[in-house]
Order: sequence, then C-alpha cells, then structure tokens
Amino acid sequence: MNVALRLPDSLGLSLKEFSKHENISMNQFIATAIAEKLSTLKTYDYLQEKADNGSAEHLLIMLKKVPSRETPEFDK
Repeated sequence: MNVALRLPDSLGLSLKEFSKHENISMNQFIATAIAEKLSTLKTYDYLQEKADNGSAEHLLIMLKKVPSRETPEFDK
C-alpha cells in the first residue's frame, strides 16, 4: 500500500536526520512508528476490557496468593 504523507518541514528534517544517523530508511522508521502506536492502542483497549470485566474482590484474592519475599540488600 502506498500512502502520501505530508509532514511539517521541521518534522521531516528531523526524520531525515534520524533515519540517516540510524542507517534506516524513512519509510522503515515511519512503518515501525505506526506499528508501535497501533500495538500500544490495542494493548490499552485489551487491558481496559480486562479491567472492565474484573473486580476489586478478585484482585485481592489473587494478591493474597503472591508469596512474600525477602528484600535483597541492594533494595535497602
């Protein structure tokens, strides 16, 4: 699929410089950025659905099953 994309000059220049510095194409950078954004939005929707179907009571039951641990020296 081909898509025409209009960017502000400053954003386009930043994209060009970053892509060159990272040795990737601008197309690859944009495709990856879109994939990351879509993944984030889908994850948010998934977690929101799970939260809507959950309950505080169930959460407390699950938390009681989590074993306690000793605090390692580097945490003190």
